[in-house]
Amino acid sequence: MTSRAEARRQIDGVLRGAAAAREVPGVVAMAADAGGPVYEGAFGVRSLDGGPAMTLDTVCRIHSMTKAITSVAAMQLVEEGTLSLDAPVPDIDPTLGAPLVLEGFDTAGAPLLRPARRPITFRHLLTHTAGFTYEVWNADTLRYVDATSAARMMSGRVAALRRPLMFEPGEKWEYGINIDWVGRIIEAVAGQSLDAVLRERIFAPLGMEDTGFVPSPEQRARQASIHQRQADGSLAPQPLPPLSTPEFYAGGGGLHSTAGDYLTFLRMLLHEGELVGVRILKSETIAAMNRNQIGDIPAGIMRSCIPEVSNDVDFFPGAPLRWGLGYMINMEPGPNGRSAGTVGWAGAGNLYYWLDPVRRVTGVIMTQILPFADPAAVRLYGRFERGVYALTEAG
Repeated sequence: MTSRAEARRQIDGVLRGAAAAREVPGVVAMAADAGGPVYEGAFGVRSLDGGPAMTLDTVCRIHSMTKAITSVAAMQLVEEGTLSLDAPVPDIDPTLGAPLVLEGFDTAGAPLLRPARRPITFRHLLTHTAGFTYEVWNADTLRYVDATSAARMMSGRVAALRRPLMFEPGEKWEYGINIDWVGRIIEAVAGQSLDAVLRERIFAPLGMEDTGFVPSPEQRARQASIHQRQADGSLAPQPLPPLSTPEFYAGGGGLHSTAGDYLTFLRMLLHEGELVGVRILKSETIAAMNRNQIGDIPAGIMRSCIPEVSNDVDFFPGAPLRWGLGYMINMEPGPNGRSAGTVGWAGAGNLYYWLDPVRRVTGVIMTQILPFADPAAVRLYGRFERGVYALTEAG
């Protein structure tokens, strides 16, 4: 039987090889089982233009891996009775209180809108069944944004959230700006910024000192650069964007973090809401988050409309996927070891995590590459996952 030391060396070799071949510029990966952390490794560089080595404490923009954290904060408020999953969402904006559905465009290209037939609920938002979408993966949303000169999501403006639904709430699943609205609702009912809410309720209790919306100068010095995949397969490093103050903290994608901090968050979920003597959520709440919340509605497949930002997304071709209260669910065992019932998701810069509540294994892998669903990064994610299961089974 392979020893744990040999299994770790094999994972090291996979990650080191990917960085050496410049399939990824740099990568940090960590994993844990029920007993605690079992693997950590960092390889490559933070930037291919001569940047320093990737380290375990490298800071990354985690993009949509923010969604699980915001969803946990939302479920804290549900536990407390401040929010309800199935009542209409608080009317903090006409976009939520009086939603409009896009029915098409007239002959001049102007959008045709009508009132939604049913209200949006908090469950709709948490499961991406409210009707909100992203212009990256919905051609009609992209056309609407262009036709109305509306703000893009990348702008950081509240106006970017004020857009119509693409379908009636509850009718289908489509990935969208839902968790950004969850963040706005959290701010409204808590009377604090989302940054403050997450820091007080999640980051500080768990010791996640490197996670937040605005990195400090010291954290900025540890930040990895995004790399754009070129037509010839090479990676072009992009300069770090200047620090700015957005109009809202993006609960759907605005956080910076490290692999170590995010593994701490995942371990809290793995331990059913409690870690280091701190309870973040009740065990029954975690169980609800991990359950299919959308019935027979298929989830997880996205077709790209902006190729430089995302490739088409279909991580498990042919396999049934559903959505819980914050993340995707594999309804069948996965090809690299995960059990049916495993939850997980990703960030646009090709960061990925999974949490297997059956085999009690969780892992996170971080790099900084666009477009999303980069084939080389997805392959590396799968090989890392396979290596982690081999490690947990080793003698």
